[in-house]
Amino acid sequence: MINYRNLLLVDDDLDDHEFFLEAIHDIDHTINCQCVLDGEEALNILKEQSNTLPDLIILDTNMPKRNGRQLLVDLKSDSKLQDIPVVMYSTFFSDKDSDELKKLGAVSYLVKPSNFADFRNALSEILTTC
Repeated sequence: MINYRNLLLVDDDLDDHEFFLEAIHDIDHTINCQCVLDGEEALNILKEQSNTLPDLIILDTNMPKRNGRQLLVDLKSDSKLQDIPVVMYSTFFSDKDSDELKKLGAVSYLVKPSNFADFRNALSEILTTC
């Protein structure tokens, strides 16, 4: 069963937005996903839309302006946003990265695979287990 209905994807790559949205639609077309290009835009939207916060944030680690780690710290230090689960999203995570991100408050991490089926399955697991 899908645990999340409203997602926020924060990623500076438009191709990754399309890939992500296609996978979400394939998993469950009723899931709503808003996409933004950087951490500053995400933070502004979250503060403006405080009545309709996402159920889950998927956050790219490497972005201009405010990177994923910086935004994660900002989210977890804001009493209105700190309870939103955050899944970090990148092409690679070392064990050190994973440990650090979990200490900062991320619930999990998702590696950006090039294979659609693998990505869809990993995303589906995130949506049902986190």
